[in-house]
Amino acid sequence: MIGIEQDDAGSGITGLDLTPLIDIIFIVLVFLLLTANTQLFSLPIEVPTESTSELQALSQDKHLTINVMSSQPFWALNGEEYQDFAQFEQAFISSFTAEPDTKVIIAADKEAQVQPLMTLLALMQRQQISNTQILMEP
Repeated sequence: MIGIEQDDAGSGITGLDLTPLIDIIFIVLVFLLLTANTQLFSLPIEVPTESTSELQALSQDKHLTINVMSSQPFWALNGEEYQDFAQFEQAFISSFTAEPDTKVIIAADKEAQVQPLMTLLALMQRQQISNTQILMEP
């Protein structure tokens, strides 16, 4: 029989060796954990799709400029830096509600982290602001 051993004294079954079965279960478990799909979060952003689309120069309309910097503090509104996002958010909302028809211009540092920019874009989406421009180097 499979995995059954008998003593010399003829005492019956001493036990089954489950080590190979446990090894196979762990291998299958690791395989399933490594191949499981993780949920990815996304924020939809409309970007130009054609390579021939040209960059537009800044207009002379009134605008709020938001800087996303590469080191702390990450956010600045019209050149004024804010140490945390709560202070920045409050200042931005009060500035934008004072003049709701102003354009919002986001200027991110080339070496800035992605998370501060995503936090800023989430704020824009929460406030339902669609009149924005993102400055890029040509």
